[in-house]
Amino acid sequence: MRYFMVIMSVALLLVACQGKKKEAAASAVAHSDTVYTCSMHPQVMQDRPGKCPICGMELIPEKKMASMGDGSVQLSDQQVQLGGIGLDTVGGSVIGDRTVLTGTLTVDETRSTVVSARLSGRIERLYVKTTGETVHRGEKLYDLYSEELNTAEQEYLLALERQETLHSNVVDLKQLVEAARSKLLLWSLSEAQIAELARTRKPQAVTSFYSPSEGVVASVDGHEGDYVGAGSVVLRLTDLLTVWVEAQLYTSQLSEVSRDAAVVVRLPDVPGREWSGRISFVNPEVDPAARINGVRISLRNADGVLKPGMAAEVTVTSGAQHSLTLPEAAVIRSAMGSLVWVVSGHNLFRPVMVETGMEDGGRVEIRSGLKAGDVVVTEGAYLVNSEYGFKHGGDAMAGMKM
Repeated sequence: MRYFMVIMSVALLLVACQGKKKEAAASAVAHSDTVYTCSMHPQVMQDRPGKCPICGMELIPEKKMASMGDGSVQLSDQQVQLGGIGLDTVGGSVIGDRTVLTGTLTVDETRSTVVSARLSGRIERLYVKTTGETVHRGEKLYDLYSEELNTAEQEYLLALERQETLHSNVVDLKQLVEAARSKLLLWSLSEAQIAELARTRKPQAVTSFYSPSEGVVASVDGHEGDYVGAGSVVLRLTDLLTVWVEAQLYTSQLSEVSRDAAVVVRLPDVPGREWSGRISFVNPEVDPAARINGVRISLRNADGVLKPGMAAEVTVTSGAQHSLTLPEAAVIRSAMGSLVWVVSGHNLFRPVMVETGMEDGGRVEIRSGLKAGDVVVTEGAYLVNSEYGFKHGGDAMAGMKM
């Protein structure tokens, strides 16, 4: 019995010694400043050398990061290189709000011309019969037979004869000639036609009428043999040297678009080209059913590439101003706000909450939280943010305020 008690005491003593050794080993590991991790999978961390359970690569030793009250993250040179961490200095640039609208090219109504009959008569011949034809200023458009015009021409010739043969102190014959001549001009006869009438002294049964301007035939309203009254439309011309872009926007976008705002117009039918302009008109009325408003842009069309009816994409830039900006990839966004990683030492990055503003051309305005000259992570920001979660646990934005 005595021997049994001795054996049991020795066994208990050995177990106690082994437990103390394990506790000492665990304590040594816990207080060790070295951890073994994978360069490709930094979430893998072990207390001894070995292979990565994910990719099988040899684990590399890394100094444990001391706990930092500001939530900073320390990366190794290898992590920075493999993670493609890119840095940039915060600076100022011109930035503005951008709104993309859809639109359609239309004719410039201010450059449209209506060719109408100034007096009644019958169209004997029409020289322009199809839409889309280009008409030059002074080009013959149609011939008209008009008894009214024949009578007016005879009155003019009679006044000329009286002026040449009679000399009266009672009647101003010169004034009569000028009145008859003014009537012919009012009925769209040209100076050359009136001069030819005065030379030949023979009124024409049919009188030709010419284009008052240059343009493209938008519509042909008269036909040969038609009897037209004074004011009847014969042709409609439009000058395509300038065209309109009529774009639509929702009422919720009205605050983002203002008159005279700069725009860039692109056409799917003309790839690789763009036209610059400004909003010249904002419709004062809103469609109550669709809640849609309209804007208009005038574009030069000297080369004739712009065709009415083409679809257009209108990018409106308004409120341009000089502000601190960063690439969009530098800003990490969540429901809690926006965060940027700022360099505070060698491979040491500190999280900073920022207030963002306008976005334009892949850059975002920084209204507060940073100052000019700060160096921030612009490439690989999400990798740094993930490293924070592995080493600190939780979200870097948690508990932070602007």
